[in-house]
Amino acid sequence: MRGSRVVAGLVLAYLLLPVAVVVGLSFNAPSNRLSYDFDRFTLANWADPCGPAGLCASVLRSAQIGLLATVLATVLGTLLAFGLTRHRFRGRGPLNALVFLPMATPEVVLGSSLLALFTAGAVPLGFWTVVIAHVMFCVSFVVVVVKARLAGMDPRLEEAAADLYASPWHTFRTVTLPLAMPGIVAGALLAFSLSFDDFIVSNFNAGTMTTFPMFVWGSAQRGIPPQVNVVGTAMFAVAVLAVVITTFRRRAR
Repeated sequence: MRGSRVVAGLVLAYLLLPVAVVVGLSFNAPSNRLSYDFDRFTLANWADPCGPAGLCASVLRSAQIGLLATVLATVLGTLLAFGLTRHRFRGRGPLNALVFLPMATPEVVLGSSLLALFTAGAVPLGFWTVVIAHVMFCVSFVVVVVKARLAGMDPRLEEAAADLYASPWHTFRTVTLPLAMPGIVAGALLAFSLSFDDFIVSNFNAGTMTTFPMFVWGSAQRGIPPQVNVVGTAMFAVAVLAVVITTFRRRAR
């Protein structure tokens, strides 16, 4: 037991080591633009997180794309997961296989294929083409997560609601949906993180628009500003806070 705890602690430390480096560099005043060494402690980066031109605009743009893609992918993925799990119809097997294709397809192939599709359809590249592209690969992840949750649900709970004369809609609203909500929320959070973090597909289909990962990639050639680490640290803090709040709410229930 003690050995497994030690191994788990080492694995956790290994996973969190890059995060610790990002947090440390957010308080760093580098000696030059191309240096990643910790030179001296400073709070100037946190006092002016939007210092580099275009940084906050790219973060806001990535957040907008991520939220839109998350909402659309969660709705479509949840409906598809319910259909594949609860109903049997012709073509169900091939559709199950097709759901995994965006997950298995290399992002370079997916991004270039979407670029060819938008170009052939004379669709101007920009904000909405990136949203469409992100929804396309996020739906698969939502379907997988929600399907796993639905597969673990006890069908006798819904049968008991029907025995108590609940209508199908009332059963879905008061029994099925609350039970499936943890999977839906997990799929939505996964979709947002994938969308916000995506670079390859966005780079193919963004046109002249710049997202946060594209801003970081472009800045790397001239020296990444330390404010990028501030944004990364803030996002990590928000994610940890959301997990803590969710955990305490679940324990309170």
